[in-house]
Amino acid sequence: MIRSTFFSIFLLLLLINCKSLYGQSEGLKLAHYSKVDSYSKEQLAAVWKKNHVPQYTSPIKYDVDVYEVEYCSSWLDGSCITASGIYFVPKNAGKALPLVCYNHGTQIKKIRDIALKGEQALCVGLATDGYLVAYVDYIGIGKGDGFHIYQHSESEAQASMDMLRAVKVLNPEIGVEWNKMLFLTGYSQGGHAAMSLHKILQERYSDEFTVTASSPMSGAYDMAGVQSEVMFHSYTYPGYLPYLMQGFQEAYHILEGGFATAFLAPYDSLLPGLLDGKHSMGDINDILPSVPLDAIRPEIIALYKTQPDFAFAKALRENSVYDWKPERPMQICYCKADEQVIYKNAIVTFETMKKNGSSTVTLRHSGRRFSHNTCALFSALYTKMYFDSFVKGSEKGKKGPVFKRFVVSLAKLKFKK
Repeated sequence: MIRSTFFSIFLLLLLINCKSLYGQSEGLKLAHYSKVDSYSKEQLAAVWKKNHVPQYTSPIKYDVDVYEVEYCSSWLDGSCITASGIYFVPKNAGKALPLVCYNHGTQIKKIRDIALKGEQALCVGLATDGYLVAYVDYIGIGKGDGFHIYQHSESEAQASMDMLRAVKVLNPEIGVEWNKMLFLTGYSQGGHAAMSLHKILQERYSDEFTVTASSPMSGAYDMAGVQSEVMFHSYTYPGYLPYLMQGFQEAYHILEGGFATAFLAPYDSLLPGLLDGKHSMGDINDILPSVPLDAIRPEIIALYKTQPDFAFAKALRENSVYDWKPERPMQICYCKADEQVIYKNAIVTFETMKKNGSSTVTLRHSGRRFSHNTCALFSALYTKMYFDSFVKGSEKGKKGPVFKRFVVSLAKLKFKK
């Protein structure tokens, strides 16, 4: 008995020294973490200045530590699968802090670097102003295992929720306290993921997580309706279609012979090699026709158009996340000139939620002439102002201080579509 107890203590100490923590929420959750970077306030100020980011709209208050986190999430069959993410933590805050779950946009390469740019810079901007930020890789991207199922609402939400569970376990180990305010956001695919997460937390896990507010940004919420129209016209990113079909094949087995059997030659032989997690979306776009359906066999198109029970059509409907009733505040950001995610996704979602009786959802037009990439910056600024209003005591959420919105409006003038 003494020997067994000694061994148990030794094993526990070994696990702690390896920086692995076990949480008991929803079964055994593993969070392996390592501190991988730090950003000083001086370093961030220099980056903000270089990129013309006014500190008034994005204050720099704290140094930021950056952690990589690995944890157990649930795969399609319910088994444990390793997923990963990045955790941005304000340093020496000395108080309990709000938590943001950030869901990133489309990534086709499995490897994810850590760098002070793009969406990670947006997360650092939140962290240096006093937010804990969990940046989710999703399953199959980053340092996790398995295959990423693109625009799959269930696995997106599951990976995000399980990372929230993992950082709850991690926080005491790194001396961080969460004040229970929980914000959800993300851009592009991340908008779809944030919407999925809010929906699942409300409908299934409200006893574990209470959403303070969410701000999905430029997401394809109406997969079977508004967004499906891009397949029939010239489109800047035709590679999204095979990426989507590859993932749906994994989740739903939509074609007996494999997803590539839906494509005409030479795409049927070229695409599997390009969708290996090592190539970029640009590599895939370059070999495809500008109209996505021009790469698809006519009989598959006919099934899609005429058979509502065709597996691909059913999968699109299953992963549409616009038709429900949010009970907690939600701001939906979009740009009318977005060339990748059709802006009507936001309009249809808002109108449907209002018809369903929601009184907590609002629309935020981030810019009439902004393309998808430029829209991300201003949507993020409006999202931060929205979240800030809750931190300052608002119950329903506000657009932000008038002068701060004026500064953002002036910044818009410097950008072109």
